[in-house]
Amino acid sequence: MTASTDSQRSALVWTWLSALVVAVDQLTKWFIASRFQLFEVLPLAPFLEITRLHNTGAAFSLLAQAGGWQRWFFIGLAGLIGPAIIWWLGTLPRRGYPWLTIGLALILGGAVGNGFDRVMNGHVVDFLHFHWGDAYFPAFNAADIAITSGAIMLIIDALLHRRRVKSAAP
Repeated sequence: MTASTDSQRSALVWTWLSALVVAVDQLTKWFIASRFQLFEVLPLAPFLEITRLHNTGAAFSLLAQAGGWQRWFFIGLAGLIGPAIIWWLGTLPRRGYPWLTIGLALILGGAVGNGFDRVMNGHVVDFLHFHWGDAYFPAFNAADIAITSGAIMLIIDALLHRRRVKSAAP
């Protein structure tokens, strides 16, 4: 493949990372759901335990007690965000925007992983549960890690882009 042909290929090649996130997310959730009862706890460290929880809300259980409409809202949101990210990746060149393309691919994979759970089960399986003494943080899963990491990468990309624009200005 020539350099000019390679540069014309889109960043859609990064969807392999999205597929990997979905696979890891679904495998870990299957493992937890098949071996743990709801609310069962396995301490791993003084600050970390595996706890099977079902989250009907978003990150940090936002809207978890909203009465059921949030399931369809988050499914719809994932249904809009997923195609938008795929379109965005299709408009980007394969190389030159690593923070942006990898960040988008991670967010896409996480959104699909959690969206699949919402469609199939009406909730997301969370299981990584950190705490400090009696102060417990909301539980999360592999999809949440991917979404958070992807969002951080988008912020880094925006900061780097801003720096590039400032340095290129006369």
